[in-house]
Amino acid sequence: MAFARPEFLVSTEWLSEHLADSDVRVFETTVFLHSVEGGGRRAESGRSAYETGHIPGSGFLELQADFSDNDQPYRFMMPSPEAFAAAAGRHGIAETSKLVLYDRLGSQWAARFWWMFRSMGCHNAVVLDGGLRRWTAEGRDVTTEPAAYPAATFTPTHDPARFADLAEVKAFMEQGGGSCLINALGRDQHSGADGGSGYGRAGHIPGATNVPSGELTDPETGLYRPADELAALFTGAGADPSQRVVTYCGGGIAASNDAFILAMLGYENVAVYDASMSEYAADPSLPLVAD
Repeated sequence: MAFARPEFLVSTEWLSEHLADSDVRVFETTVFLHSVEGGGRRAESGRSAYETGHIPGSGFLELQADFSDNDQPYRFMMPSPEAFAAAAGRHGIAETSKLVLYDRLGSQWAARFWWMFRSMGCHNAVVLDGGLRRWTAEGRDVTTEPAAYPAATFTPTHDPARFADLAEVKAFMEQGGGSCLINALGRDQHSGADGGSGYGRAGHIPGATNVPSGELTDPETGLYRPADELAALFTGAGADPSQRVVTYCGGGIAASNDAFILAMLGYENVAVYDASMSEYAADPSLPLVAD
């Protein structure tokens, strides 16, 4: 089978041919997560890695500094449309730009930005399949020269239905049926075998199934797996195109990768639980299932 929306993903070959197009804007989006003593993870911008070598003509987008609502108690939360539009414009991105997003860690950071930009009406946003890893494996040029895109005006068209909150997750647990909740964290985190090392409590939200973000790409190439294999993962997890599907993880990143693939497969009613386990697991009154 083929993806229903293959245009959301571009190849390194396509990018090489279109780097000089006037409407193309290319950006690296990498964030590194480091385990810290006592549990949890510290986020580090990938800008320093970007500065050592990146795709020619590409800029860098700072998720934490520029594209997160840092007044919220949880990191990586979606900013307001006004704040998002201002940040995009400063980087030379308009809502009509052909926006190519990549990272060097398996594409989930690029997918997070794709989800955010699509939710704000940038319908020409795409993810580079395989990211920088694929680009360099093919022997393509890299540079240390930063991008120089002129400032632009980004006019947002906000689609709040692309994000879910705790109230919707609670309603899912209470009502059952009519929707599907998918955990994008690893299988040990979902089952509770990790002991809750990441978020203080072990297990998953009751009723949730599991499609780990890390299983969406081929470990050898970094490319997304074929459409039929990805479709089988999600149908096996109970995802139904006729129902609403909500994805979650630790802080909305891996969940955005799952959501990105669901969109490519043709699912139209998909949302990311933005605060995810960072919020949910912090409330001891909310149940978790370990199995």
